[in-house]
Amino acid sequence: MGSSVPDRAQILGEVDRLVNSHTLHGSESLCKLLRYLAKQAVEQPGVSLKEYQIATEVFGRQDDFDPQVDSAVRVQAGRLRSKLAEYYASEGADDAVVVELPKGMYVLSFHERQTGNGRGTRSIVGEGSQEAGPEVRKSAPPRSWAVTAAVLAMLLFLALVTITALVATRRAGGSPPVNVAGVAGHEAVPAPFDVFWRGFVSGPDEPWVIFSNAAFVGHPDSGLRYYDKKRDANAVIFDHYTGVGEVLAVHSLDAVFATLHQKLRVKRGSLFSLDDAKNNDLIFIGSPSENLTLLEIPSTKSFVFRELPSGPRKGNVEILNVHPQTGEGAEFLATAANQPLTEDYAIVALTPGLNPPHHQLILAGTTTFGTQAAVEYVASEKLLDELLSRLGARSAEELKPFEALLRVKVARGVPVGIELVALRKAA
Repeated sequence: MGSSVPDRAQILGEVDRLVNSHTLHGSESLCKLLRYLAKQAVEQPGVSLKEYQIATEVFGRQDDFDPQVDSAVRVQAGRLRSKLAEYYASEGADDAVVVELPKGMYVLSFHERQTGNGRGTRSIVGEGSQEAGPEVRKSAPPRSWAVTAAVLAMLLFLALVTITALVATRRAGGSPPVNVAGVAGHEAVPAPFDVFWRGFVSGPDEPWVIFSNAAFVGHPDSGLRYYDKKRDANAVIFDHYTGVGEVLAVHSLDAVFATLHQKLRVKRGSLFSLDDAKNNDLIFIGSPSENLTLLEIPSTKSFVFRELPSGPRKGNVEILNVHPQTGEGAEFLATAANQPLTEDYAIVALTPGLNPPHHQLILAGTTTFGTQAAVEYVASEKLLDELLSRLGARSAEELKPFEALLRVKVARGVPVGIELVALRKAA
């Protein structure tokens, strides 16, 4: 750090501007993360933090936090990275100091914006930061500019050729790997993601995500309950709500498909139609008790959701193991509703779509937290790799329909552990 570097007060002043900006207004968790990372960057410059440290010290996760099954830190870091870029492209375009969160690490870097005709920045704090040396000029010699322009033009041409080839292959009906590391600006897709998700990204259209949107009757001020067809035939239905786990699940899937360089279309379960099922690849989030659309189409056969017909927990949702194998239970219930939730069960099932070219994935728990865990399971490179190994699927072509039953450990409303307890492969 040279003598011209802004002092601690100036750096933290820029962080204050960010926190109070329109871009970050209302994003309390992002502001908290930003202040924490700024403090660490100033006091321990160049030291990248661990997910565990951020999860427990910033987001209040328990000591048994496992980053393999809880992606909260990665998700929030990605959101903060995007917000910083948005801020400096708009209201912070003239700020003297630029704050960045480099991809792949949890350490902020601070850059002093140059003034004059050559607009740029020079690094002042952060990992690998360097001050601009005497060779930096406001303008480069004409020959250097010509060479740079030629190189950039060639790279752009190669990128366009590669993208055109990929689009042509997709339109021709092929299923190319989604590992597009050779395309400018794209990173390599993890192999388990390529194998598991290929069927959902190789079609001509984006897949639909159908999230649970249960029907309620009553009023939010006086209490709501699930709609009962016999009891509530003339009642006004409220379909304003979905679970916390479903919201986080949609966000996790969005992050996965961003890695796959594919977009998603999201739809409420109450607006789902059979035309959607016939003409699209579908990802269902939530059990049939919440995502009622699952009652209208062929669903799981080995592990099925049902309401308990009698007993002290009558009406609770359980997962029924239709044909238990040696050592397996026949019924799987979450922790009783009158106790803190510590255990839940969920299903991950890949089933054929109503029309043969299409795929259908069901991600559902007996509670909203089980649903969240089911999505985190297929969003984890490590867990997906273990699942594919159990299925004997080394390529996308070898991945066949299956049903998997998961046990989920829950702490303070957060899935902290996921275990595969039973698996059925299609014949």
